[in-house]
Amino acid sequence: MTVHPVKKMMQMMAARIMIISDGMSDEEIDTFISEILNANRVYTLGAGRSGLVAKAFAMRLMHLGFRAYVVGETVTPAMKPGDALIVFSGSGATRTVADIAETAKNIGGKVCLITSKRDSRIARIADCVVIIESQRDRVADESAEFEIRQMMGEHRSFAPLGTIFETTAMVFADAIISRLMEIMSCRPEDLQCRHANIE
Repeated sequence: MTVHPVKKMMQMMAARIMIISDGMSDEEIDTFISEILNANRVYTLGAGRSGLVAKAFAMRLMHLGFRAYVVGETVTPAMKPGDALIVFSGSGATRTVADIAETAKNIGGKVCLITSKRDSRIARIADCVVIIESQRDRVADESAEFEIRQMMGEHRSFAPLGTIFETTAMVFADAIISRLMEIMSCRPEDLQCRHANIE
């Protein structure tokens, strides 16, 4: 039986995510979880598709009962020492994101980075780094990566640009939520009471 090309692409992506998960550091993951549990408030940040992952993660943290906010939203309060900023950035160097991360650090907040680049502008100041390895298309200036990704139309792989990083980051973020539910002895119905009811 012939597999539909779209299904084949999905299977290839799923297989790649499994390989990436096998290579992730248990210590990095445990440190990341500890930073979330010890934070007074949690802020999330990312640009482009990584920003969508950041927003989805903030929503689930809120459902778990954390005081979670998305940087840039009109109702996001001022950050203070003891708060944590969780950054999703494949390059770890997108200018606007790096500028905000440095500001958060100067305020006294903790910076946690989910990235595919261990040596990057944000990684150098981060208190916690989780590496999600991925094959990314090279750009000449990685600090301008987000802007370039928005303009480029040439894709050289079955999952173009940062797709594998962003998709894996989403799966990782959801897995973190599941682990936090276990740690906090939280049931699905406990989250339901915080789910939006005026949609």
